[in-house]
Amino acid sequence: MIEVLRAGALTTVQDQGRPGWAHLGVPRSGALDPAALRLANRLVGNPEHAAGLEITLTGCALRLTRAVTVALTGAPADVQVGRRPGDVGRPLSLPAGAVLRVGPARAGVRTWLAVSGGIAVEPVLGSRSTDTLSGLGPPPLRDGDRLPLAAPVGPPAPVDLTVTRPVPTELWLEVEPGPRQDWFTPAALDVLRRAAYTVAPDSNRVGARLAGVALPRAVAGELPSEGLVLGAVQVPPDGQPLVFLADHPTTGGYPVIAVVRDVAPLAQARPGTTVRFHGPQR
Repeated sequence: MIEVLRAGALTTVQDQGRPGWAHLGVPRSGALDPAALRLANRLVGNPEHAAGLEITLTGCALRLTRAVTVALTGAPADVQVGRRPGDVGRPLSLPAGAVLRVGPARAGVRTWLAVSGGIAVEPVLGSRSTDTLSGLGPPPLRDGDRLPLAAPVGPPAPVDLTVTRPVPTELWLEVEPGPRQDWFTPAALDVLRRAAYTVAPDSNRVGARLAGVALPRAVAGELPSEGLVLGAVQVPPDGQPLVFLADHPTTGGYPVIAVVRDVAPLAQARPGTTVRFHGPQR
């Protein structure tokens, strides 16, 4: 078992998500940076789809009731195993009863933790991921929670350290034109590609809200609700773009001007981070 001593601001169980259920209104969910969680799982000898923890900003403290190997990837943070320091990016051996303390992220927002065997909460629609929008999957961790672990299936990776993606101070996101460009003025997509936006404080796992130059609309009002995909750049009436992330709704009534090809960099974007868009012309 994992005993949660300090859950932190938002720590959730995540795996690679539950794709294929959008027709029933269920988003994919899963780790905001799937590659980071896959790497953590490989480091401890788990299958890549095993469930781990996504730790947001303030860290957490956990007690492991059996001897395990753990690995952390993503945002750099101070790590302590009992009284000895540990590192993000390499396998760490913990004896039974050891306390793992993950400090606040020194840069970025999220750190992913894999434990040998994987977290064995009950799957919902084929995934153990917490969906913060719909409430599917286990609820966000609270102090005192206990999480079951599955049996290890393989040895830890024979590495001392891995090179993880650095946390940038400015993001460049590649976009493709979206399905509702006709709802915007001819200059709107060019404005999106030229302007610098900043990540707003009310961003979360559902979407990254951006603040900057308003995107001018050619058509007022709202659309009938239509399908949304991961990375859709939706524009509410205030003209400020919103990039949908893993827990996004599957339908929406605001027009989508573009779609971001890879949203994983936004997993580490703190409020105030500069975001710029680039991509093919109309």
